[in-house]
Amino acid sequence: MEIKNASFIASNSDYRKCPVGNLPEYAFIGRSNVGKSSLVNMLTGRKRLAKTSQMPGKTQLINHFIINNEWYLVDLPGYGYARRGEKGREDIRRIIESYILAREALTCLFVLIDCRHEPQKSDLAFMEWLGENGIPFAVIFTKADKIGKSRLQEHIRAYSEKMLESWEELPPMLASSAETRTGKDEILDYIDTINRRLKHADSEEAM
Repeated sequence: MEIKNASFIASNSDYRKCPVGNLPEYAFIGRSNVGKSSLVNMLTGRKRLAKTSQMPGKTQLINHFIINNEWYLVDLPGYGYARRGEKGREDIRRIIESYILAREALTCLFVLIDCRHEPQKSDLAFMEWLGENGIPFAVIFTKADKIGKSRLQEHIRAYSEKMLESWEELPPMLASSAETRTGKDEILDYIDTINRRLKHADSEEAM
């Protein structure tokens, strides 16, 4: 897939105020400072589409971007940022959970994980919650340029083994780097495959 145009549409704290319509939505989420905004900018080829910051927890709203006038890329707040305080964390949790559970247009959630670290309890618990609620998701291991290929595969294997302790089947797993643009084609092709499947299903229903 080639992204020809990408534009910011709206920011909201309430999923009910998000854009109306039936376009599929692909949302990106991860622990604070996982490189989410950088990944969004890399995928779209726009350096400043999503705001990046050295300070974790910058994204605090549901941000919608229209891609090729065909689907929405959704930048969600990060989870697990301790400095927000109890009330701040609760507000973010409410925003995230209400969107994920109630947004009918959500087609796939991409869970971003920093590939440099061993399996984190917060990531594993979040993905377990997604599974319990039947939310379709895929995993993207970010910052792949920061470690060697062998260590990257070791860490992905460690997550896989940990998840297989309670999962019968693993979600799709991809690796990316905003610096080297690693994974860009694979992620966009994955989205494109789902979009084509949805269009085919719609055309069959119309017959």
